[in-house]
Amino acid sequence: MLDKDGYRPNVGIILQNPLMQVFWGKRLGQHSWQFPQGGIKRGETPKEAMFRELWEELGLFENQVQIVGCTDSWLYYDVPENWIRKDLRGIYRGQKQIWFLLKFLGKNKDINLNATNHPEFEAWKWNSYWVPLPDVIDFKRNVYKEALLNLVSISSMGDREKVPPKGWADAKGPSRFRLNYNRRR
Repeated sequence: MLDKDGYRPNVGIILQNPLMQVFWGKRLGQHSWQFPQGGIKRGETPKEAMFRELWEELGLFENQVQIVGCTDSWLYYDVPENWIRKDLRGIYRGQKQIWFLLKFLGKNKDINLNATNHPEFEAWKWNSYWVPLPDVIDFKRNVYKEALLNLVSISSMGDREKVPPKGWADAKGPSRFRLNYNRRR
């Protein structure tokens, strides 16, 4: 389902634990890390899509999270043409996303990357709210930056933690990620 401008409606999820860290998932078979996200199906509201994606990607139920808030408007990113299927070139431009900030009420053992037959992630970890933008695929970095900056004001972090680290938004190239994460069970 695309809008008239060629953007697929989508939701993004920033899941924050009681330590104010955010869920960071390693894409299955890839070297990239990201937040849970997924398309909005015809007839679904963004909130319904968010809960469906939360189940499909993390195995979490509505009662294991609390919605803190969401972006007021769509955040857009374009997909490079070489990443677009040939039959969609000239029609599909990218994604528009509503981002949700969720408070995680469960326990780490509740996260199940194998909740469905089509897992998205092979590993996960809790990361600082200010995730390393260079570890996000380049064409999504600005949307991540916008979402994090937009939603930080409603997070329950202290005022000092709400300020991005110096140079965070200009970081280039991959960061040095510690290989300290949870693999699929």
